[in-house]
Amino acid sequence: MRILVVNPNTTASMTETIEAAAQFVAAPATEIIAKTSKMGPVSIEGYYDEVFAVPGLLMEIAEGQTAGAQAAIIACFDDTGLDAARAMASIPVLGICEAAVATAALVAQRFSVVTTLERSITPVKGLVYRYGMADRATVRAANIPVLSLDDPTSDAVLKLRTEIEKALAEDGAEAIVLGCAGMADLARDLQAEYGVPVIDGVSAAVKLAESLICLGLTTSKRGAYATPLSKPYQGLMASFAPKAFM
Repeated sequence: MRILVVNPNTTASMTETIEAAAQFVAAPATEIIAKTSKMGPVSIEGYYDEVFAVPGLLMEIAEGQTAGAQAAIIACFDDTGLDAARAMASIPVLGICEAAVATAALVAQRFSVVTTLERSITPVKGLVYRYGMADRATVRAANIPVLSLDDPTSDAVLKLRTEIEKALAEDGAEAIVLGCAGMADLARDLQAEYGVPVIDGVSAAVKLAESLICLGLTTSKRGAYATPLSKPYQGLMASFAPKAFM
């Protein structure tokens, strides 16, 4: 099976981290195709960045589906563009936040999501609520810029550990969800260090994508995720018009 993993920011080194995490858990017969968005912000940190990351993300998913991908994963914890991608694509599309919190719920009654910046707390809380986990999850921020996770000279991992320790001590957390795709390579070491399940959304999404492919399931096209109606788009968005784009 072929699974497309898209980094919706334009930082290729982060895609390498994401790809490694995906490859590590993928079944022997699974081919991971990792792509970096060709347009948009270098990191996604808040609502403004998120909006401008969506066109490039949709391009990668459309191209990946045409090239034979059987499922797609959006490797940003904001689940950037997830609804639009599900409406556009005829293959399953997974967001790593949804995959992570669903997986956490299988192994713990209470868990804490530790994300990057304080501005991400409200969007992530909104997703946790949407996914039905508001009464089981706490959302925290380690106050680390996304790109600092890619810098070995930064104190990002130290700050992340500090926030995990607070989550375990103050939130009653029984598991930790890492709230950024750039943390994907840290999950196993942190799990060994703290002795609780530590869930990386990239890895969780890969295993869920494999399951959906094996089960022959894809996104329902009845109702909310119905294929977009054909119509012209104007200006810079003309090439994204549904009939021409998909």
